[in-house]
Amino acid sequence: MAIGASYTISVTLTLSASGIGHATLSVSDSGPGASQSVFLTGIGVALALTLFPSSLSFGGLATGTTSAVQTINVSNAGPGSLIITHLAITGADAGDFAQTRNCGSSVAARKSCAISVTFTPVARGSRVAAITITDNAGIGTQTVSLTGTGAGPSAGSPGTGNPSAGVSLSPAGLSYATQPDGTTSAAQTITLSNGTGATLNIAGLAFTGTNAGDFAEIANTCGASVAAGGTCTIGVTFTPSGSGKRTARLNITDNAS
Repeated sequence: MAIGASYTISVTLTLSASGIGHATLSVSDSGPGASQSVFLTGIGVALALTLFPSSLSFGGLATGTTSAVQTINVSNAGPGSLIITHLAITGADAGDFAQTRNCGSSVAARKSCAISVTFTPVARGSRVAAITITDNAGIGTQTVSLTGTGAGPSAGSPGTGNPSAGVSLSPAGLSYATQPDGTTSAAQTITLSNGTGATLNIAGLAFTGTNAGDFAEIANTCGASVAAGGTCTIGVTFTPSGSGKRTARLNITDNAS
């Protein structure tokens, strides 16, 4: 360097783990002391990614028909932005499932977003896939398993007055995103299908289980019976009365064997 001249050294930090990182930048030269140094320090912040639920089950569904929407909640509990570099449906039957999302390419600190998934079986039998997410959370690739069953028309039991086959619920389970205590979620829908040749008589419908009071039935189109080959829907909302995981079961009593 010429007398009286100067230059700039630009330094970046890329920590491979959370916690404090430090190093020293040393410059050796012909000046007094022969070496100058600058102490470098930085803090790595861990991201806390949560996917809920960890799996979605759509139950049995007639081929070519589309299920009700189920939702995956993506939460970033960390203090930094979660950068999503890749999100896709993968697996043997990936084409049977579809997703839409409001996540974009990132999730801000302490925020969440939702992935909505539907199931449209193109063939009979078990159908399996997964939502795969790659991001900067430092824990590799995260997945949510997707399962469903493609079903053909049910034969039924015409003239018997007591259905013995072809009665189904879709989906087989409902999973709700994180909901603040005392507030009510959007309704999710269960479809009751009577694929038999006889009328399905409904004797009762009730929520049971540890947190039965957190769930409510709305917009029930089933009534007291479902005609042969008919369907009806039951809307269910979630209003948590406490923190943590809340579970219950919706039981339908009918004359199917």
